[in-house]
Amino acid sequence: MTDSNEITRKYFDSLLLEMRHIDAVKPDTSITIFGEKFDSPVATAALSHMNNQTEDGMAKMALGAKMAGCLCFSGMGEKEEIDAMCATGAKVIKIIKPHANNEDVLKEIRDAENAGAFGIGMDIDHAFNSETGEYDVVCGLPMAGKSFEEMKSFVAASKLPFVVKGVLSVQDAEKALEMGAKGIIVSHHHGIMQSAVPPLMVLPSIIEAVGHKMTIFVDCCVESGLDVFKCLAVGADAVCVGRAIMPPLKEKGAEGVCEKLKAITGELKGTMARTAFANLSDINDTVLWSL
Repeated sequence: MTDSNEITRKYFDSLLLEMRHIDAVKPDTSITIFGEKFDSPVATAALSHMNNQTEDGMAKMALGAKMAGCLCFSGMGEKEEIDAMCATGAKVIKIIKPHANNEDVLKEIRDAENAGAFGIGMDIDHAFNSETGEYDVVCGLPMAGKSFEEMKSFVAASKLPFVVKGVLSVQDAEKALEMGAKGIIVSHHHGIMQSAVPPLMVLPSIIEAVGHKMTIFVDCCVESGLDVFKCLAVGADAVCVGRAIMPPLKEKGAEGVCEKLKAITGELKGTMARTAFANLSDINDTVLWSL
């Protein structure tokens, strides 16, 4: 088996939970991220092109996240798109592609700032084409690998919190911390490379190396509140959900996204209640068992 998503799903399912009921209480899922309080550690993933799924899809996704009390990540898109997303009042972190021309990156940073974005970041795992080893071309736009100094300059270009997406190694996590990033998303970008290690498998090593000096998000194959709980138990601060919200977005717009995010948070609460964790900071790996 080499498909990274199948491997990741299998790893999720291999993690089992013991139950703890004595002294259990109704759990609190609230979390503070970059100084802002949210009702849930569940965030929308940095999806792109949702306007192709439904009219004003990206803005509806952002509004749904706001209604659910959740953080929203945004992927590739035009200036008008980030403007519309931020206009909903949602807290939006704009993830920028590693454009070959750094001026294009800086322009997107400025556009995000002007739109009122909550944060910015870069999708470092989209620089290369996995099949050729050449720089990637995404929707007709040329990409390029970025050096540590280039990344450091992007972090310094704005006062907004900077999040590095596509971290799947201790090496990149340590470099992200050193360059001044406020957060990382541990992710293989839905299987952008075959045989990629599951984010949860590498996460303990990342936390051992960098601690919680940055906010650590986990992405890829998260489908339920149970999955979210497992991410938190392994050590993540928050979790990104992508494909699970796409059908509700297409069918019911912002309301569908809100309902799905609240349902996932509800499943998280149920799992916390049955494992006797009162709040997110209490959750730890002592409850985990492996097949």
